[in-house]
Amino acid sequence: MATGKTPGALRTPRTLFRIPRPGQAAASDWTQLGRFLAVGASGYVVNLVVFSVLVHVLDTHYLLAGIGAFVVAWSNNFFLNKFWTFRRHGLSWLSQGIRYLTVSLVALGLNLVLLHLMVQAGLAEVPSQALAIIAVTPVNYLMNRRWSFR
Repeated sequence: MATGKTPGALRTPRTLFRIPRPGQAAASDWTQLGRFLAVGASGYVVNLVVFSVLVHVLDTHYLLAGIGAFVVAWSNNFFLNKFWTFRRHGLSWLSQGIRYLTVSLVALGLNLVLLHLMVQAGLAEVPSQALAIIAVTPVNYLMNRRWSFR
């Protein structure tokens, strides 16, 4: 019976969410984090622009606008993260896309819960969306680094 890790094995939540130790990170890890944040920043802008148009121009309910903005930003972020941030091509497009989508849906779920709570607490929709995206970024990064693009 083999005891080694299999490349496609699903990691445990404890492994996925383990906080890295900054002093033990290699320079390449910091570069990768910087790239992820740059991609995230572009996705953040795309998300907020689409969200704002849906809410304020098309009068879409904020939760549906959050989903619509997610779909547009997800496409942008997947390609940039696959080819620039993580540069991992061992899995097929479909396999990696499914993993990335799974992680993104977890992040979307967390985002929508936070968005709803903040709107219900009286904060306007766009600032609520902006804060919710920022709040879920660490979970999104760790899961993508350790599972989607490992």
